[in-house]
Amino acid sequence: MKLDEFLAAMERIAPRELALDFDNPGLLVEPDHDEIARVLVALDCTKAVAEEAMEWGADLVLTHHPLFFHPVSHMAYSDPATAAACVLLRNGIGLFAAHTNLDAAKGGVNDTLCELVALSDPLPFDDGVGRIGNLKKEMEARTFVQLVERALNTKAQYAGDPNAKISRVAVMGGSGASALLPAKAEGADVLLTGELKHSDAIDALSIGLNLVVAGHYETECVVLEPLIRRLQNVCFAVQYHLSRADASPFVRL
Repeated sequence: MKLDEFLAAMERIAPRELALDFDNPGLLVEPDHDEIARVLVALDCTKAVAEEAMEWGADLVLTHHPLFFHPVSHMAYSDPATAAACVLLRNGIGLFAAHTNLDAAKGGVNDTLCELVALSDPLPFDDGVGRIGNLKKEMEARTFVQLVERALNTKAQYAGDPNAKISRVAVMGGSGASALLPAKAEGADVLLTGELKHSDAIDALSIGLNLVVAGHYETECVVLEPLIRRLQNVCFAVQYHLSRADASPFVRL
């Protein structure tokens, strides 16, 4: 299919207008050709992912995280900030990112998290990016943490009242610092997120908000396979491949 057809499909899935002001979604590296037949899908476009795209013969890499958040003054294979872009450009491969717009979109990151932990009737909060909903039945904090760990195949950290009863859950995949006060204001018993600073956790405890911190990668990669399935329904002439090189930088020893 044509590149502009693919871009239009992604605009319908994750409208750019949903992105937060700081964000940099969209077509970040233009391919050197207009026909898109192979798309490699990953959370991040690392150098390893770019090289995988080259070896597979991808026309485009589709990621959640944008490659560039700040202007760059030079391009170098030895610079981690630009190495992946160098590989893509050398091989004529494009890069498209859907970031906070995919977090906020219907069926995006946070809706997927809600499905995985079985929240009912989730509603947007925190500028429409996060979600808040209710468990089908109240459970102890320990039981909820175990549910999250099974659903996301991760090891989570918990901060808060160990005897808390959990029924109303706020969800913010990735970084959740912005969601603390809005989650509390919406009556959440707990915020499920990917990562927080030490000081953010202290702030959450001071306002009586419990936390389940389950990993940045783990709370966002869950959207990749559903995204591929959605694209296959509208861009069926394109072959999609979930990156094998894409992974969390953290490992459990």
